[in-house]
Amino acid sequence: MGSPDAVGNPYQVALLDWLACAVAGSEQPAARAARAAGDGALEHVAFLGTAGHVLDFDDTFLPGLAHLSAPTAPAALGLGAELDATTDEALAAYAAGFEAMGALAAASHPALYEGGWHPTAVCGVMGAAVAAARLLRLDAEREATAARLALLRAGGLRAAFGSDGKSLQVGMATADGVLAARMAAAGASVADDVPTGGAGFEEAFGGRWPGDDQPSHPPAVAANWIKPWPCCLMAHSTVQAAIQARADWLSSQDAHPITVVVHPRARRAAAYDDVADGLQARFSIPYLAAYTVRRGAPTVASFDGIDAEVRESALTRFAVRTDPGLGETEARLEVGDGQALARVSSSLGSPEDPMTADQLAAKVADLAGDRLDGALEDPDRPVRDLLAAAGLARGASGLD
Repeated sequence: MGSPDAVGNPYQVALLDWLACAVAGSEQPAARAARAAGDGALEHVAFLGTAGHVLDFDDTFLPGLAHLSAPTAPAALGLGAELDATTDEALAAYAAGFEAMGALAAASHPALYEGGWHPTAVCGVMGAAVAAARLLRLDAEREATAARLALLRAGGLRAAFGSDGKSLQVGMATADGVLAARMAAAGASVADDVPTGGAGFEEAFGGRWPGDDQPSHPPAVAANWIKPWPCCLMAHSTVQAAIQARADWLSSQDAHPITVVVHPRARRAAAYDDVADGLQARFSIPYLAAYTVRRGAPTVASFDGIDAEVRESALTRFAVRTDPGLGETEARLEVGDGQALARVSSSLGSPEDPMTADQLAAKVADLAGDRLDGALEDPDRPVRDLLAAAGLARGASGLD
């Protein structure tokens, strides 16, 4: 059970994970719509951002409750392909955007989330701008301008969860970040106090712009989660607790109701009780718990439609209760009058219980087949070739 560092460069691990998610997500309706919106460079970046996030299987940074690869990887790879960059150059740009976005998301958590914002989209536009600025070889002053320009397009709502809008707003944030960097490269300017001044980012969003006065933290990639299941991270401990309790449930499923106890923020993230489609099911604690105890841990195919028997069980046998004393990702399953069935504080995929190299390889293979075999091994490989091999190149028709 090694840490991500034991598997390899943690940025390579996260980027490979994102690439696999994008390959599998590229044929989802939201990604198809983004691809069909146009064939320009920015539309391509928006497509990549949508494809990598639509399955909700991409990595997540818990201290900021944001998917840091979701906007920064497509910015680095999409723009990198346009600029004839190498994989190594794109990886360095991605890492810079990843860390910049992580700092903003962490400084602004939980204010953004509690305000109804989607931190991945809000902070992602700045992260994408930083990644793009590195590929454009902007100096520090121009890169800072790109980040401030990107804030002018910050947005994204939690209300979009469970719909195409969640991944589409990440794709749009990615494209806006790349555009901001290109504008900065062309000489555009913006007020220095956009992040912290009156009517600036902090006042408008309730977040915080990371500055020198804030305590230092380990790199964001050290706190990154690689997901084992394609659903809301805040429901992952529910899934793992359901796996642990599955034998007990199967022997008594007709006799006792099950209560899932989670942190209030987890409940807000996965807010659906009844579900109409697979997108909503990814954000339903009772459905995910019912599915896991009846069918086993969910896979991508689990969300192709709604399992009627599971839906009925979720509505009639499962309830959700919140407890602010739990950790943000902690879940407890109780049966009957409160007897504990299982409790999970940090599920598989977390820094405390990371996926092994074999588990990551299996995930990548399940999502992308052999398309990504050795994908990041050659640092001099052109990004354009990497995307072409993955079926994600500009102008490609997808996996048809």
